[in-house]
Amino acid sequence: MNLSTQITSLDELVFDNRFIKELPADPETSNNRRQVFDACYSFVPPTPVAHPQRVAYSREVAHTLDLSERLCKSDDFTEMFAGNRLSAGMQAYATCYGGHQFGNWAGQLGDGRAINLGDVINRRGERWALQLKGAGPTPYSRNADGLAVLRSSVREFLCSEAMYHLGVPTTRALSLMITGESVVRDMFYDGNPEAELGAVVCRVAPSFTRFGHFQIFSARQDIKRLKQLADYTIRTDFPHLPTPSPAVYLSWFEEICRRTADMIVHWQRVGFVHGVMNTDNMSILGLTIDYGPYGWLENFDLNWTPNTTDASERRYRYGNQPAIAFWNLGQLANAIYPLLGTQNLASLQAALNVYKATFEQGWQAMMADKLGLKAFDAATDHALCTELFSLLQSVETDMTIFYRQLAMLTLNAGADDEELMRPLTAAYYVPEQLTPAYLTQLGVWLRGYIKRVQADALPDDVRRKCMNAVNPKYVLRNYLAQLAIDKANQHDFSMVDELLELLRNPYDEQPDKEAYAAKRPDWARQRAGCSMLSCSS
Repeated sequence: MNLSTQITSLDELVFDNRFIKELPADPETSNNRRQVFDACYSFVPPTPVAHPQRVAYSREVAHTLDLSERLCKSDDFTEMFAGNRLSAGMQAYATCYGGHQFGNWAGQLGDGRAINLGDVINRRGERWALQLKGAGPTPYSRNADGLAVLRSSVREFLCSEAMYHLGVPTTRALSLMITGESVVRDMFYDGNPEAELGAVVCRVAPSFTRFGHFQIFSARQDIKRLKQLADYTIRTDFPHLPTPSPAVYLSWFEEICRRTADMIVHWQRVGFVHGVMNTDNMSILGLTIDYGPYGWLENFDLNWTPNTTDASERRYRYGNQPAIAFWNLGQLANAIYPLLGTQNLASLQAALNVYKATFEQGWQAMMADKLGLKAFDAATDHALCTELFSLLQSVETDMTIFYRQLAMLTLNAGADDEELMRPLTAAYYVPEQLTPAYLTQLGVWLRGYIKRVQADALPDDVRRKCMNAVNPKYVLRNYLAQLAIDKANQHDFSMVDELLELLRNPYDEQPDKEAYAAKRPDWARQRAGCSMLSCSS
C-alpha cells in the first residue's frame, strides 16, 4: 500500500453503518438481559477495561483497513480495540438472532459478548464490519458476563488468520488485547472455576450475519422483519443479485448453499473441526465464524470432535461436518420459506440440493488435488479414497504429515514395500500398530496409487508442486496453540507472534521451523487444550 493511502488517526476511519440505518432498532436502551422483539439489534457500548495491553495484531487485516504499522502500535489503537473508546463514526450495537444448538431450537441467542463497532468503508470501497468479542455484557448475554479469557482469545485470533492463509473462507482478526482484569471461568464445567486473564479480540468480516438472524424472526412469525433483513442482506452483501423477489430469494439461498459447500470442502481438506456447528454459528457468506472449541485432526479420525460438550453424541465430528452443514441449510430454508410461499416449495428444495451437488463436485476436485491427480475419475478414485481413509483410520496416522509426505513418494513400481513406505513413516504415532497385515494392506494401496498417478503422466516435480499447494506443511496444531497460551498467561506474547508469522506461509518449506511441523508430542495426548476443549471461554 502506498503510505499516502494509510490513515494517520483512527478517527479517519469512514463508517457508513448501513445495518443500523436500514434495519429496526431495539427501542429500549438499557443494557439489561431480556427478550428483544421487533428489532434486529440493540445499541450497547463496550465496557471500559482497567489496563489494556496489545498482545498482537494482523498486519494483513490492518492493511485491508488502511491502518499503518505506527497506528497499530499506538496507545489509541490499544484503547479503541480493547473497548475503551469509540472513534468518530462508530455506533456500537449487538444483534438479535436465534438458532439450533446441537439440533435443538434454543430460541433467542444474539450477540451475548460480541459488540459491533460499525461498518468501515476502506479506500478501495470495500465494506468491513468491525466487532469486539469479549467487550462486556449486552441484552443478549443471558446469564453470562459478556467477557472472554485470554486462552480462548489467543485461539480465535491465531486460527482466524491461519485459516485465511490456508485459503479457507473465514472471518478475520485484527487485534488481540488483554484487559488487565480477571475473568472467572469453569473451563470444564466441573465445579472448579478459576480467575483467568481477560481479553478482547477485534474480528473483521464483510458481514457477521448468521443463519440464526433469519431463524429468530421466522420462529416468531415476524415476517415483516424477516423480509427487511433478507432484503437488506441481498442489497448489501449480495449486490450482484437483482431487486429482491421470490425468484431472487431462491437465487440468494442457492448461492448460500454453494458458498457453504465450498467452506466445508476446505475444512475437510485441511483437517479442521469446528466443534460447534450450531445454526447460529453459520455465516450467511459461507465464512468460518466463531472459533470456539475447534480442533485440528492430528491422528486421522472421522469420528473425532474437539468439543467436550459433544463427547457423547459426536454430532459435530469431523466426518459429519458435511451432513451437518446440509441440515443447517435446511433450517435456513425453513426460516426463509415464508418469503417464498407454497408455490415455490419444490424450487426451494432444489436450491437446497445444490449444496449436495456442489459439495460432491468440490470434494472430488479437492481429493484429486490432495492426491496429485489431474482430475477425479469416479470409476476408480472413489474406491481409492475409501481404502485410503480406512488405512488412515485404522492406525494413528497424522493427517497433515501423511498427505504432505505422500508427495515425496517414489513412483518406481519396482521398489520394495519398505522403500515405498519410507517417506510416510514420520506420519505414524504408534509404530507397534504397523503390523504385517497393515503394512501389506498399505503396500497394496500404494502400488494402486502409483499406477493411478502414472496414468496421468504428470512429471514428478509438477505433481509434487500441485500437492504441496493444497496439503499444508503447517497448521495450528492444538498443542502449539496451548504452548502459546501458556506463555501468554505469563505475559510472554512471543509465541503468539511466532505462530502468526509461521502460519502466514503454511504451504512453504520453512527449514528453521521444522519443529512446528512435527507430530503431536505424547504429553499433549490428553492434556486440556490439546485434545478436547469446552465451550467455556
